Amino acid sequence: MSAASTLWYVDTPDPVAVLNGQVEADPVAAAALAGQLYEDHDVRPHMVGTLGGCAAPDRDEVYIGCYPGLTVVCTAEAALVEPTKLPDLLVRPLASEHTFLVSYDRTLHWGAFAHWERGEFRRSFSSTRVDILENEGLPMVWERTFWAGEHPVPWRSEDRREPQSLPFDPPDFADAANHEWLGFRYLATATDVRLSPGDLAVCGFTLYPKGQAPEHKHAPLARPGAATRRKRGLFGWLRGADRVL
Repeated sequence: MSAASTLWYVDTPDPVAVLNGQVEADPVAAAALAGQLYEDHDVRPHMVGTLGGCAAPDRDEVYIGCYPGLTVVCTAEAALVEPTKLPDLLVRPLASEHTFLVSYDRTLHWGAFAHWERGEFRRSFSSTRVDILENEGLPMVWERTFWAGEHPVPWRSEDRREPQSLPFDPPDFADAANHEWLGFRYLATATDVRLSPGDLAVCGFTLYPKGQAPEHKHAPLARPGAATRRKRGLFGWLRGADRVL
């Protein structure tokens, strides 16, 4: 997966066990949360997909997977240069114990992650290979090997390596946070893991300006064919902006 922009709301002591249990996503709960988060929009269901194909949505859509004790929201609003600027509504909409943000774009060599506990900020990080964009809170134990240079950047011969480059690739750093918290990797190969993003169903919703949703009747949520989602360049880099747009 070249990019992801996700928020996780966790209220179970063992999210890894839940996700590995081949749980079904709850479309009713997903629709209710979409309406809560985007009440200033007309929200319409359009498909059921998987996290593997829907983790980096366009700005006019959101994908939500509600499982027992945890929920994932795939939204462009999570692609933040500074994760601490996440809107309060998105920090803790479900009164969950933990909120995790994991976002990255491999083409830009950018990655970010953040953690809130009961709505209280604990840790955030965001960087490119050269520039640290945000580094707040106390580093966690699992980060040590990255800062120690044990996960070097996979430089190619045509890459221009800057002298001040970080000792790790930011997307890998963000993906390691996801693995630590949720037990799977976006960037792992299929042979490396028991659980992949393609195993997790999410419900998709289109976001229309209020009062501008089409009048026609919407079909029930239906699982899409392979590679049907459009990719419109969600992550064009704008230096100095709050968001990776």
